[in-house]
Amino acid sequence: MNILPQVTDLQDEPLAARLQHHLDHKTKPLGSLGRLEALALQLGLIQSSTRPQLLHPQLVVFAADHGLAARGVSAYPSDVTWQMVENFLSGGAAVSVLARQHGLALTVVDAGVRHHFTPRPGLLQRKIGPGTADMLDGPAMSEAECASAIETGCGVVRSLPGNVLIFGEMGIGNTSSAALLLARLSGEPIERCAGRGTGLDDAALQRKIGVLQAVLQRHEGVDAPLAVLAAMGGFEIAMMVGAVLQAAAERRVILVDGFIVSAAVLVAARLQPHVLQRCVFAHQSDEAGHALMLRQLGGQPLLQLSLRLGEGSGAALAWPLLVSACRILAEMASFEAAGVSQQA
Repeated sequence: MNILPQVTDLQDEPLAARLQHHLDHKTKPLGSLGRLEALALQLGLIQSSTRPQLLHPQLVVFAADHGLAARGVSAYPSDVTWQMVENFLSGGAAVSVLARQHGLALTVVDAGVRHHFTPRPGLLQRKIGPGTADMLDGPAMSEAECASAIETGCGVVRSLPGNVLIFGEMGIGNTSSAALLLARLSGEPIERCAGRGTGLDDAALQRKIGVLQAVLQRHEGVDAPLAVLAAMGGFEIAMMVGAVLQAAAERRVILVDGFIVSAAVLVAARLQPHVLQRCVFAHQSDEAGHALMLRQLGGQPLLQLSLRLGEGSGAALAWPLLVSACRILAEMASFEAAGVSQQA
């Protein structure tokens, strides 16, 4: 990919001061709405407005298979990837239920699932290939495949309406990719980055860590963000990197789900640091490496519910908090307007 979307600095001190003034003069003790106030200020800065509005929110789930899954790094077989895509499309998955509950438009993107899907509404077929290669044999994807996935992710975002993107993912083996990206880009030991994923027991977790250590050794010396992504990422993660970059360049709000989506944000932020100004971190996953990932990103999660499902489920659960933050700015009365006495 020759030219990545350029993401500018949102810093605007006069606007930030106006937003803070509005929040401080609402009918409440100073700062008493806590993180909701910080969220309202962030949304205002992203939209360059003292009355931000969230329009046509899009929940996009990227799905792909991973060659490394054949090494036994997951408790589930790779067929679960395509089976869950069908479950998303038929409305039976957790994220499908939550999207319906909150009125979120749900789109599933086949980024590289080893299965042929029948075309239907709600499915974007953007397959780069039938899953990535085994990272122990070589790079997960070629440089050309990685670039194509990023460009495709940009195109997916450009095709969607609205000013909010909520990203989710599906791919058996993708917690391994996320852990590897975190380890290589942060320098953290893989033992701290890798977790139980789909529910590995202690013995299986140790086998997984051993495989991931071997992958890191196989790709020793690979450290540039795009090279790391190609060597150890997944098609769905690379496509999300492009989607995050494009959404950030368009000043859309990005609601970040759990460990795997955060890994895509980590790569995107290494390429364009101002991406993080547009990111709202929905929750801290129960996956072992997510707390480390959030520290790398400077992310303050809105929720902590011990989730480790993925799909965008945690982001869907956090969505109403963004709605509330905007409504507080737009609808809550000031002391003056309400005729309420302020603190002496």
